[in-house]
Amino acid sequence: MVDHLVNTEINSQRIAAVENCFGASGQPLALPGRVLLGEGVLTKECRKKAKPRIFFLFNDILVYGSIVLSKRKYRSQHIIPLEEVTLEPLPDTLEAKNRWMIKTAKKSFVVSAASTTERQEWLSHIEECVRRQLLATGHQPTTEHAAPWIPDKATDICMRCTQTRFSALTRRHHCRNCGFVVCAECSRERFLLPRLSPKPLRVCSLCYRELAAQKLKEEVEEQGRVSPEQLAHLGGAFYGASSGDDGDDDSDEDKEGSRDGDWPSRVQFYASNVSWSAFHS
Repeated sequence: MVDHLVNTEINSQRIAAVENCFGASGQPLALPGRVLLGEGVLTKECRKKAKPRIFFLFNDILVYGSIVLSKRKYRSQHIIPLEEVTLEPLPDTLEAKNRWMIKTAKKSFVVSAASTTERQEWLSHIEECVRRQLLATGHQPTTEHAAPWIPDKATDICMRCTQTRFSALTRRHHCRNCGFVVCAECSRERFLLPRLSPKPLRVCSLCYRELAAQKLKEEVEEQGRVSPEQLAHLGGAFYGASSGDDGDDDSDEDKEGSRDGDWPSRVQFYASNVSWSAFHS
């Protein structure tokens, strides 16, 4: 699938073109043995709404970013090692078709292709690359995945207490462990989730109790017993209260702002006669 493209001039030119589009804000992508296999526009289900994102599939990584000028300038580059990726096909909704979830230990999110054919191409190419990477490294497939954030519009009330109704004055928050949309009162606590961040993150009340109980159980099993002083240390190290608007509830896409470059609203993404993805052979 990729061997004949390794060390070819056309592959080097394609990778250089991607680097140029991201500019100084992106990381270098050219590495010995790396091959660009495909690229295209997918819609990514973000916190507030689905947004177009440019995706590049290499034989060892998946790269995506925001579109500023189509085929000329991209920003907010994200790089995902393919050996960490698991895919999950999803059913269509009223607003999105040809969906699947990209799951990793640090981040999981849902994307849509313009057609069933393009979705199948993306799925088959990514799965083959993941298989090859795991075979080459000898690693096992990742079994622990981050929960995807449920979009804001999915609910008007807190998904934990089911009492608080969201409004312009009552903000939505997201639990970093389960991805639920919750109110401030139901997400006052923080807990250290090492696979997601080096600092404690906002979690909902239910996840907090479960995570704290699991951590305490692990400490007891490891040390045989836990003194009050150790419990206090454990609390400070792994969890604590979240006070006020800590600004940690915006996803990467929301921090980038709502402007989506030159993506025109009139474009029909699911138009049958338009191809948004291409794979190199």
